[in-house]
Amino acid sequence: MTETQRVTPAKRDQAALDFLLSRRSRPAKTLVAPAPDAAQLHEILQAGARTPDHGKLEPWRFIVITRDAAQRLGTEAEARATAQGLPEDKVAKASKQFFDTQLCVAVIFSPKASEKVPEIEQLLSAGAVCLSLLNGALAAGWGANWLSGWAAHDSAFGQDLLGLAPGELVAGFIHLGTEGVTPPDRPRPDIDAITRWISA
Repeated sequence: MTETQRVTPAKRDQAALDFLLSRRSRPAKTLVAPAPDAAQLHEILQAGARTPDHGKLEPWRFIVITRDAAQRLGTEAEARATAQGLPEDKVAKASKQFFDTQLCVAVIFSPKASEKVPEIEQLLSAGAVCLSLLNGALAAGWGANWLSGWAAHDSAFGQDLLGLAPGELVAGFIHLGTEGVTPPDRPRPDIDAITRWISA
């Protein structure tokens, strides 16, 4: 191999690695105003969309929920969860994430017909968008939290109130705002205990 054919290792981005090794979601209930404005959110959405996507299908989209809209969704979630006979604590949990939020992005899994890319791969891509969006917000200096819960899984709520098409679902609600309280780190996985090497 000649000198010009040698592969040059990628330059180590220590700042990015340090961020990933120390990243920590901020609980949605602790987020306060202000939230990102339209231009700031656009940058975060760009980070979210820069994610693995086999076949370039873009099997996901975004719904931005402002604080005023979230209050309405919280009221609807409370009423619908109550009508379904959910226990009181689950009713409160179903509505609280909307009542508390400063700004929310619903990441919508929107699968595309494909002979090459199975739906599970498209769903995993939507999950990757949630994490990329969450990390983009944190890297930009905002507090952010990825939640799901009853409202994400109730198809009638999604179709009636978020305008989801049949077959679409909420992959996650990403709540954004300013960090009100710095949470302590939580226990992290023991990498050696969950890693298995296969070699020749």
